[in-house]
Amino acid sequence: MKSILLHTVLLSGAVIMVFPFFWMVTTSFKSPAEVMDNEKWLPGQKFYYTFTNPLGEVEEVEVEILEGPLADGQVQIRHWSGSFRGRREWLHQSKVVRKVWLWENYVTAWNTVQPDFGQYFWVSAVTATLTTAGQLVTSILAAYAFAFMRFPGKELIFLIFIATMMVPQQVLLVPDFLILKKLGLFDTYAALTVPWMAAAFGVFLLRQFFLAIPRDLYDAAIVDGCSRFGFLWRILVPLSVPPILTLTIFTFLSSWNALLWPLIATSTPQLRTVQVGLSYFSQESGTRWELLMAASTFSILPLVILYIIFQRQFIQGIAHTGLKG
Repeated sequence: MKSILLHTVLLSGAVIMVFPFFWMVTTSFKSPAEVMDNEKWLPGQKFYYTFTNPLGEVEEVEVEILEGPLADGQVQIRHWSGSFRGRREWLHQSKVVRKVWLWENYVTAWNTVQPDFGQYFWVSAVTATLTTAGQLVTSILAAYAFAFMRFPGKELIFLIFIATMMVPQQVLLVPDFLILKKLGLFDTYAALTVPWMAAAFGVFLLRQFFLAIPRDLYDAAIVDGCSRFGFLWRILVPLSVPPILTLTIFTFLSSWNALLWPLIATSTPQLRTVQVGLSYFSQESGTRWELLMAASTFSILPLVILYIIFQRQFIQGIAHTGLKG
């Protein structure tokens, strides 16, 4: 009974966590009319009619079949979208196309944003990769110093360093932006990466794991003639793969999902990230939810793939970083 109760609670939590992703994916295949229908969770059967409006433009609109087909194949329809929304007319049933899953939402979402989502993906990938690489280097070196090296005021310096995690990032936006402008880095890749190549969280995460490694191992390596950097790169780093991969995932995820800083630090579309591209679908005229959900779905795919590949190491890293310290 205890096991059943435990698994029921865990399964309920899993359903709650997964449901937003389920809603996002299913909404990405819906029509604008279905998005507004809260009673339908899955895309239903939809009918579309393509015609040329008085302006000479080709329109594909969602329609509702009110009556028919009659003996001669005629059906009465009502326009649900487009310039003739609400209009009723009789058509031959061959002119009405039936659809269920609107895969074209993904094509529309990809091509709607300018210049295109390919450029946004490239900027996000470069930014996240450089930021992750820089933060790994600085975090490993700093955590190594705090865990194994002895110097005056080490604990106090580490305490002050960790205290910076309590300062909201929004408080630092103005001074960070002014420094960026003074250095002439505004609207560059350096503006998107350099400020985030060092973080207190990464140092704290790796230091906790390094403290779990016996000090005797370090002393023995030094006695045998191994240098401090030799011990770090040849012994400590190979033993710390799980927390390093954990930090990699956290940093890559944070950089990929960044919105506020890329929006402030850049001004040209060629240097905008995926998250800035997603904000394009929310405008004054309203939000195209089906396109926004389609864009959100293919935007998180790199993160999902990254987690699937490294999920074992990710869980091991979380489980081991709190053993000591």
